[in-house]
Amino acid sequence: MLKTPKDFVFDSIPSVQSDQYVITPGDLLQFRLYSNGGFSVIDITSGTSGSNGGNIAMARGLSVSYLVQNDGNVKIPILGETPITGKTILEAQSYLEELYSEFYVEPFLQLNVVNKRVIVFPGGGSNAQVVTLQNNTSTLLEVLAQVGGISQNSKASTIKVMRLIEGKEKREVYKIDLSKISGLPDGDMVILADDIIYVEPNANIAREVLQDISPIISLVSSTIVFYFSLRNLAN
Repeated sequence: MLKTPKDFVFDSIPSVQSDQYVITPGDLLQFRLYSNGGFSVIDITSGTSGSNGGNIAMARGLSVSYLVQNDGNVKIPILGETPITGKTILEAQSYLEELYSEFYVEPFLQLNVVNKRVIVFPGGGSNAQVVTLQNNTSTLLEVLAQVGGISQNSKASTIKVMRLIEGKEKREVYKIDLSKISGLPDGDMVILADDIIYVEPNANIAREVLQDISPIISLVSSTIVFYFSLRNLAN
């Protein structure tokens, strides 16, 4: 699975990595809105504002998410359909604060994307896992640690990170070698949402040979059984 030919040319790992996530369709946005520069909380579910209503909302652990639609808009309280895709988290916060300034005094907004995920194939017989990125600077080592690390049946020297770059039809494929201490800097590469991480398992030659010759063994066995069945009928 996800094998690359021997002459495959891997892409160069980006030397400059941004931790600024760009909002895309399908993202779930979660935010809190404050007025007076962050002094009082606004209950965005009921439209009330003030310290009492806001404190009640926070005490109850109120959490509301808003889906970014395929057309790039998100439907949020008061503002309604609002274009949001293509903006980083910080850009979106500033943009929404500006829009909410028509309704509140010195609005202050905290925004987060709660469904940033990556797919990890740990190799060595372990099952693939979908890992939610907890922050904007989750590294390759952190994500691998979340799935239990690299097993003895996997190649720490052959870890592939496949990343879809905006404007490109195919994913870029990076090869990371964590079998040596010199590979640690590459292990600190920032993992982005929708990345695919694949740890290549160790080759099991006996199993692969058995898989290749299994059809032949099955055919020979069937032929022998058929031969002796005919012989018994003849006798």
